[in-house]
Amino acid sequence: MKRKTGSNDPVVPKAILEQARKAVESDRIPRRAACVVCGSECAPNSTEQLCWVCRRLKISAWRESDTQASAQE
Repeated sequence: MKRKTGSNDPVVPKAILEQARKAVESDRIPRRAACVVCGSECAPNSTEQLCWVCRRLKISAWRESDTQASAQE
C-alpha cells in the first residue's frame, strides 16, 4: 500500500510541540526537598525532611542513646 502524498504542513504547529516537550521533561524530573541538615536531596520516605544518610545517623544516635540510658538504670 502506498501512502497518499499530501501537503507537508504539520497538523500541530512546531511551537506547541516544543512547549509540550518541555512540559513533559519537567514532569519527569521528581522534585524533592533538600535535607535540613546537609542540603542534599531528601529520601522519598522521609517525613522529617532528611536525606538517607542523615536519617540513618539519626536512627543510630537514637538507638545508641537508648542503650546508654538503659545501662545507667
